[in-house]
Amino acid sequence: MAINSNEQNTEYERFNSDGTKKGGKTKKSGKGVVIVLILLAVVFVGANSMVITRQNQYKLIRQFGKVQRVISQAGLSFKIPFIESVDTIPNQLLLYDLPSSDVITSDKKTMIVDSYVLWQIKDPLKFAQTLSCSVSNAERRIDTIVYNATKNTISNMKQDEVIKSRDGKMTITADQVESDVVNNDLEVETEKEEVIEITSLTEEIMAQINHVEEQYGIEIVTVEVKKLDLPDDNKQAVYTRMISERENIAAQYTAEGASQAKMIENTTDKEVSIMISNAEAQAEATIAEGEAEYMRILSDAYSDPEKTDFYSFVRALDAVKESMNGDNKTIILSDDSPIAQIFNGQY
Repeated sequence: MAINSNEQNTEYERFNSDGTKKGGKTKKSGKGVVIVLILLAVVFVGANSMVITRQNQYKLIRQFGKVQRVISQAGLSFKIPFIESVDTIPNQLLLYDLPSSDVITSDKKTMIVDSYVLWQIKDPLKFAQTLSCSVSNAERRIDTIVYNATKNTISNMKQDEVIKSRDGKMTITADQVESDVVNNDLEVETEKEEVIEITSLTEEIMAQINHVEEQYGIEIVTVEVKKLDLPDDNKQAVYTRMISERENIAAQYTAEGASQAKMIENTTDKEVSIMISNAEAQAEATIAEGEAEYMRILSDAYSDPEKTDFYSFVRALDAVKESMNGDNKTIILSDDSPIAQIFNGQY
């Protein structure tokens, strides 16, 4: 069968060596790849141009290393891709735990101070310029500043003042005199505790930290002392001294209590003696009044002739009764004796 050469060439042009047809499908496949690449490039460029700022972040937009603007509001913003870069800085309250350090009080006592700091970034631009957006650099600065402030504060205070000022309150005991406790205005001293407000150690330290925000763009919110302690080699000596001081105070209180008790006892004895003396005087006066009344009654009885014989008879019987005590029951009387006259019926 004969084949036309033109037809043969046409068929040859329609097929490639691998059997696929030339033409439309190959061109369509190349366009799809280009579109995909363009889309990927758009997505990549778009992703590099978006800046997402969270609630607890600052975003610093830099162009060739220089800060162009600061984003402090949470949300979505944009930058120039590949030209501008982004630095992230925390926008929240941060905690820095300072290492324990030794400080010396004004009375040459060594104390160990363990504290922590709450701080935050207030000026992100100045923070970036002075501390290179590094939290570690900021903590090193804070460490130095707080340590110097703590050392200067405690070096101007005595050890007991440091301990008392830790909480900002101090309890004092004052003597108060109360009168009219007993009958005759007995004065008794009583102790009354009063809590007074003093400047706390934190306030003293914070008063010396006033240049941090201006210099570094950060704010130290508070400095809190977690622990005040003594070196191990000084603890026993301090404890011994404290025990001795407490014993002296206890001895003083005991002596004052004994003195007050003696005063109360002497006052009470005096009052009792006065009361007994008054009672005895009143008793003597009553007895004297009774004897006077007795003598008056007796005088009235003897002054009445009708009663004189009766009282003489009664007194004679009383005299006989008294004289007949004991074993001797014999009475010898003369004729003119009043008693004999009674027995003889002369009365």
